[in-house]
Amino acid sequence: MGTSKTATARALLDPEIKKEAEKILKDLGLSVSKSFELYYRQVIAQRGLPFELHVPNEKTMNAIENSRQGKGKRFSSARELFDDLGI
Repeated sequence: MGTSKTATARALLDPEIKKEAEKILKDLGLSVSKSFELYYRQVIAQRGLPFELHVPNEKTMNAIENSRQGKGKRFSSARELFDDLGI
């Protein structure tokens, strides 16, 4: 018994995100429609989003805001960053 695929889902996306995602999907051999179906099936199977979402804590939110304002430390190399982090 086959399923009748007649329902439509629509979404407005940033054009660059759409373009990048569709290239990856194509490389994987997936159509946009099939990838949406896979996503919806995972929502059903997981009874929620098929990935974790976290609300950033206050420290992280401050770091994000500082970054957006161009504040914060800058490093000229990954080694310099790692040294600052102590790793």
